[in-house]
This record gives sequence, structure tokens and C-alpha cells, in this order.
Amino acid sequence: MRQTAFVERRAATWERLEALLGKAGRGGIRSLAPEEVAELGRTYRWTTSDLAYAQGRRFDAPLLEYLNRLTARAHAYVYGGAAETGWARVARFYTQTFPAEFRRSFAFFAICTAITVVTAVVAYVVCRNHPGDAYALLPQGMVPPDIKKSLHDSNFAVSFGDSPEMASAIITNNIRVSFMAFAGGITLGIFTVYEIALNGLMLGGLGALFENAGFGRDFWITVAPHGFIELTAIQIAGGAGLLLAAGIVYPGRLRRRDAIVANARRAGVLVAGVASMLVVAGTIEGFFSPRRLPESVRLGLGCVTAVALIGYFGWAGRRRPAAPELDQPARLHA
Repeated sequence: MRQTAFVERRAATWERLEALLGKAGRGGIRSLAPEEVAELGRTYRWTTSDLAYAQGRRFDAPLLEYLNRLTARAHAYVYGGAAETGWARVARFYTQTFPAEFRRSFAFFAICTAITVVTAVVAYVVCRNHPGDAYALLPQGMVPPDIKKSLHDSNFAVSFGDSPEMASAIITNNIRVSFMAFAGGITLGIFTVYEIALNGLMLGGLGALFENAGFGRDFWITVAPHGFIELTAIQIAGGAGLLLAAGIVYPGRLRRRDAIVANARRAGVLVAGVASMLVVAGTIEGFFSPRRLPESVRLGLGCVTAVALIGYFGWAGRRRPAAPELDQPARLHA
């Protein structure tokens, strides 16, 4: 009853804000008259207050989601000053949207990371002590029959001129693996967990086999330049799959259909970011790794990428606390 009265009282303001946003979306912020620009700012601030009021009284999730979307759309115009161009949207995605969604979905990423670490350690210990068991743990064709060369010499025995083709093949394969981990969400996350576990088994198992052959140090140093980005991307893709599964298994206070749609949008943000990360990782693996550079250089690049990832996902897109608004509507009363 209280929510119904609230909606009836405030709906006109929200509709007016939507109309102003629609006009700005078609012709840019400059298409608005000066008084409309001022009205856009006022209705935006009033709507943010409405959102806070609705959240405080725990109104229904669809209403909260609607007000969230509306204020998010308006924020870009009120504080951006102009309609975003295509490049501005791309920049905002990578500087704000993607890292912010990663932090919001960190629990799912952490689950996938834990699965990878556990399976990699298990495979490493088993294959280090019983190399023959690698055939039981790893997919057919992934076990080197007789390791006589380091990973760098055996995997990257190509000329630098072949690097574009190699990079393209690596990028395509990694995107396929990540997409499979994400798509596994529709199996209630079962296939996602399988893909992530298999990736961990391969990492630990191959590391142990190269260690047994005397090339363990080279294995990890060769993987380091691209490995931090690649492995992080795969865990994020797996997290997106688990996020999708969560909408099916545990919709919470939302209807299951609404939860699936909401989580699918969030997962889509993660997967779009993952694709770009894998392009970077594949480019490094295709162009940088084939060059016979000193171990210190390869290890140094790996450390740089690891620190860059921590900094990016840890701090990019964090907003400073907003200054107190001087132009606020009167407090709403039920």
C-alpha cells in the first residue's frame, strides 16, 4: 500500500526524466534547451532521493532496479556534460564498468580461482611422483610423449614472421575455452566447474612433467608473460558462468526470470572484458614469447602484468564520495 502511493506520487517525475533522457539520447545534451538542462539536473537529483527512499523501505526489487537504471542513465548526462560518443562508451566500459563488475562478482571469481589452484596442486603432486598418471588426469593429446626440450624451445620453435598466425590461433583457442566456461552456466554451473578444473589439471600436470624432465624453471618463466592475464581471464569467464547459474539456482527475492536476465547482463559485461584480456594475452604469447629473450626479461614482464592486473581490478572505476547536494527535494513521507 505504501509503495503504491509512493509510485503514484512520484511517477510523473520519473516519466519526465525519461522524456528528457530520450531527447538527449537522440540529439545529444545540446539538443536540450537551457531550462531543460536545469530540469534534467533537478529531476535526476529528485529521482536519486526517490531511490534512496525506496531502498530504505525495502520496496520491491523491480521498482529498485527501474530507479537504478534510470539514475544511472541520467548520471552520464548530468555529470558527463554531453552524450557519450562510441569511443567514450568504450573508455567508460574499460575504466569503470568492467572493473566495477569484477569487484561486484568477486565471490564467483574466487570460487573458480580456488578450483584452479586445488586441481593444479593435485595434478602437480600426482604427476611429479607418478608421471604415468598424467594420462589419466589430462585429455588425450595433451601429454607430451617424451620431453627433450624446454617449453620455450618446443612450443615456440617458429620464426618471428609466423607470430601473427600463432597469436591468432592462441587467441581463438583461449576465447573458446573461456566461452565454454561461461556457457556452462546454463548447466547450473556443472560444466563451468568441469572446464575450470580441467584447466587447473593441465596447468599443474604439464608443469610437473616439464619439472621431471629438468625444464621446470623454464616452463613457469615462459608461461609468466602471458599467463597471469590468461589465467585471470579464464577465472573471470568461469565466474560469469557461475553468476549465470546463480540466477537460475538462487534468484533470491526476484522472480527467477528476472534474476536470470539481471545476472546475464552482468555476466555479459565480464565476458566482453575477458575477450579483450585474451586478445592481449594471445598477442604477448604470439609475438613476445617466440623471441629468445633472457629469463629476467620474461619474468619481469610477468611481474608487470600481475601488478597491473591487481591495480586495475582493485582500483579502476572506484568513485569518490559524492559531495552533498545543495538542491534536494523535500523529504518524502509515507
